[in-house]
Amino acid sequence: MPEQQTHARPRVLAVWLMLAGVIGWWAAFSLTLEKFEALADPDAAASCDFSVLVQCSANLDSWQGSAFGFPNPILGLTGWIAPIVVGAAILAGARFARWFWWCFWAGIAFAFGFVVWLIGQSIYDLGTLCPWCMVTWAVTIPTFYAVSLHLLRSGQLPTTPAVRRGADALLAWVPLAAILSYALILLLAQLQLDAIDNIWQTLFG
Repeated sequence: MPEQQTHARPRVLAVWLMLAGVIGWWAAFSLTLEKFEALADPDAAASCDFSVLVQCSANLDSWQGSAFGFPNPILGLTGWIAPIVVGAAILAGARFARWFWWCFWAGIAFAFGFVVWLIGQSIYDLGTLCPWCMVTWAVTIPTFYAVSLHLLRSGQLPTTPAVRRGADALLAWVPLAAILSYALILLLAQLQLDAIDNIWQTLFG
């Protein structure tokens, strides 16, 4: 019974959802302000432009920065509210129907897929690493892992008891999985952009 209650009210996941939501929303808000300032003064440099490699302007001005016809940060301003609300609701004692968890996971999965696409575009097409974008990547990746595993361990997705136990055990490894994902991104950026040397020169050059 205690295990079922923990799965029904995953407090650690709830706290993480709220934290990730606040961080992701702030990153989206900061990028939105940068976009507004760029529209008001196209010649002004963004406050997050540190070098040719580490900058926001190239990403915001590109077609990838408005993939759906409007600036991507607007997606973050609206989308990151959901994890905050869901996390707060869980802590308050709310329990959601299976269809709700599926819809919530679908939104997180979309965000994860979009982030993976943007990472590829940033590294291989734009040749930049946007600081606020990287903040968004940093919270989206572990959120996707954590929510996916929670749905498996709690039985929201039809599966076997063995898979549920495995997902429950793997949930503790989400931080390591996220770190390995960050390391992979850094490796790809290093191979394509010599990112470490460029960032070092930006910070200490």
